[in-house]
Amino acid sequence: MFVLYGSSRENGNSEQLASIVLENVPHTAKYLRNLTVFPITDLRHDSSGFQDQHDDYDELIREFMEHDTFIFVTPLYWYGMSGSMKDFFDRWSQAMRSSNYSLKENLKGKRAFVLITGGDNPRVKALPLVQQFQYIFDFVSISFEGYVIGKANQPGDILNDDRAITEAKLLRSLFSP
Repeated sequence: MFVLYGSSRENGNSEQLASIVLENVPHTAKYLRNLTVFPITDLRHDSSGFQDQHDDYDELIREFMEHDTFIFVTPLYWYGMSGSMKDFFDRWSQAMRSSNYSLKENLKGKRAFVLITGGDNPRVKALPLVQQFQYIFDFVSISFEGYVIGKANQPGDILNDDRAITEAKLLRSLFSP
């Protein structure tokens, strides 16, 4: 299992929610805030294609593709995923064009889950983000297996969201041996 964290804040609400899901569950974790993944100029229709960005993306996407299950963890930033997570997905255009990755072929049939926390009525206002993830996963034939949306604004608020905690524990039961 590969867990990709998109928060800029260490041990924020999204990470705390993920820690409940991942308790005693073997996984590989990557924190985008600790990596350099540059935004990309869209050159997918240019004859010369994408240029090497000299960042951490190549290593990250290779390790990502080695797994069969993904959990994407992001706060609800301005009603969307975090900028660092969006940069990660935007770079899929590069990975799909490059013969080094065969991204669509390598992701087909794998499964994904999403964890989101936000403070402004997130169970309603995060639904477009859930739909965005669904469209992304559909495009590369990843099976979208589920999501948890938690209500949290101030640090530690997620621990007061009984519904999100219950849903996180139910999700964890899918991964427990």
